[in-house]
Amino acid sequence: MVTVSADYRAIVLKALADLPPFSPVLSKLLASLSTDDVAFGQLATLIERDTVLSGSVLKLVNAAAYARRGQVSSIAHAISVLGLTKLRNLILGLSITRMVRSAKTTTGWSQANFNMHSVATAILTDHLAQHVSVNYPEGAFIAGLFHDIGRLLIASGLLEEHHEIQRQFEAGNRTLSECEISVIGISHAGIAALALAEWNLPSPIQSAVEFHNDPASNPRLDEEKASGGFHLAEIVCAADEVVNRLGNSIMPRQIELDEKPFQPLSTFVGADLLEKIAESFTREYTAIRALF
Repeated sequence: MVTVSADYRAIVLKALADLPPFSPVLSKLLASLSTDDVAFGQLATLIERDTVLSGSVLKLVNAAAYARRGQVSSIAHAISVLGLTKLRNLILGLSITRMVRSAKTTTGWSQANFNMHSVATAILTDHLAQHVSVNYPEGAFIAGLFHDIGRLLIASGLLEEHHEIQRQFEAGNRTLSECEISVIGISHAGIAALALAEWNLPSPIQSAVEFHNDPASNPRLDEEKASGGFHLAEIVCAADEVVNRLGNSIMPRQIELDEKPFQPLSTFVGADLLEKIAESFTREYTAIRALF
């Protein structure tokens, strides 16, 4: 069994530090997660200064999936069409995927698969959080987006260990998290939580990411839940499973395709609402994936 030195934390955090710095837009968006004031008036100006980002936003809002009759030609108009929250989520997704795209990773790692899985999970987590009672629903999109950032950091900072983890996982006897703990002493979810703490993201998002593979293992699960509702980790967990069942996984060996891929959401919503969420997710994801 491959082992890693006691300073694995430093190695992983160095991989985190090696990622490109946050853009001004992304910095403001992440800071807004802790406040009620999103300051989109200022953000609109920043977005317009980023030609690539502006183009992506306008391409999305004019996509056939949104069935617009007239052409949207300005960021201000895009805000009125998409709404502040959806525009924030779009820019978060685009900014994060642009940032990590240049990360140097080991052979066998697909950055494209990682980005699409992350964005899909973020979209579905957000759609589900709009319809059920959950603690910190405003963090749903970013929790889904960052839930597997630990896997990227392992693939970029612990190359030999990553290969050993994959070898054990592909043997088919244990979960990915069990293989990670066997090799480096911590799961990708634990590493992701370290990363989010370094970025000073709100603690409910850190908790959701840390326990997204096994929400019941959170010793403070009931305490952190909304009264009578669900924990954000439970929402991320379900969205992650659905996205894998749809065939949008990071690595080849994941949950097998299922005839009813959205069935894990039935824990949270009834059949009619489940169908509505599935349709709205598919429409939005189809529009957004064209940008990557």
